[in-house]
Amino acid sequence: MPTLILVRHGRSTANTSGVLAGWTPGVALDERGAAQAAALPGRLAGLPVSEVVTSPLQRCQETVRPFLEARPGLTAHTDERIGEAHYGDWSGRKLAELKDDPLMDVVQAHPSAAAFPGGESMRAMATRAAEAVREWNARVERDHGADAVYLMCSHGDIIKSLVADALGLHLDLFQRISVEPCSITAIRYTRLRPFLVRLGDTGDFASLAPRAEPPGEDAPVGGGAGAP
Repeated sequence: MPTLILVRHGRSTANTSGVLAGWTPGVALDERGAAQAAALPGRLAGLPVSEVVTSPLQRCQETVRPFLEARPGLTAHTDERIGEAHYGDWSGRKLAELKDDPLMDVVQAHPSAAAFPGGESMRAMATRAAEAVREWNARVERDHGADAVYLMCSHGDIIKSLVADALGLHLDLFQRISVEPCSITAIRYTRLRPFLVRLGDTGDFASLAPRAEPPGEDAPVGGGAGAP
């Protein structure tokens, strides 16, 4: 079965302003995010990517654009199932305001029981994303062969849930996974089991350096802004 290259969108204006964007329209890449997207064709230059699938949201569309321009034979397929979690009433709100909401404790420690008011449950989010990947695996293998490589551009929580699925982890453990903006995660699928072969690879270790304000113990909902 194929190898899936998961790319989280580049850093967005919502990431830097500390806002949980969700499906809010008009959330674009910031200057750094655009530079991350521009570097993507070079980072993936050695890979024979056969298909590109992307979330419909603007920040993902902007992230894959330079890659598509570098490979004129490819077009992007849009799949809403790999779009961001539907955060409902939380969408567009500051993360700093949400951290004291009692639901945040559930999101952090028991996400399989978390459902966003006016939105969807994290369990439903993970299920739709996994179903999308399995359908795309079958389609890519049918059209391009069992050794094909394809790319999906999606969002932090979606990618983390797909990694958990590949590793056989319960969704309640997915907050232990971190994927920074424009990071690359690779999963090779086989008939009997998936293999996680890359996780959150940015090629930059700056995020591992000590910070003036150390990150908190909670996982950043939506994926966080990455290295400062």
